Amino acid sequence: MNIEVVEKADHLRLLKIWEGSVRATHYFLAEEDLQELKSLILEQYLDAVDLRCAKNSKGEILGFCGVHGGNIEMLFISPDARGKGLGTLLATYAIKSQGASKVDVNEQNEQALGFYQHIGFSVTGRSPIDGQGKSYPLLHMAL
Repeated sequence: MNIEVVEKADHLRLLKIWEGSVRATHYFLAEEDLQELKSLILEQYLDAVDLRCAKNSKGEILGFCGVHGGNIEMLFISPDARGKGLGTLLATYAIKSQGASKVDVNEQNEQALGFYQHIGFSVTGRSPIDGQGKSYPLLHMAL
């Protein structure tokens, strides 16, 4: 598996990975909120972070991570590639090479919470709303 810088031409592939991952893990997210986020991901959020992707030996992107200001802002793995160490690979890269030391996790996303705790993050705070002002509480975590 190779970690590479994401090119703008890869953004539609990242959006597909994002949607598949969110549908597999964010059962609590209303469909209208998912669609709203989908537009924001493509039009704004991917350009606002330092993106890296994990590619297999065929050059296919299987997951990606975006970091900004020391925060892991996004980490998504293709549903068919979950559970194979890609999340850990990308998160470790973000920590060691991109200076990440914090992350916010949806409180209802127990898998993500467990994942980040497993790799060394601890909960440091909580917000009752997410970054869009929606009623999806966030847990603030740090190494």
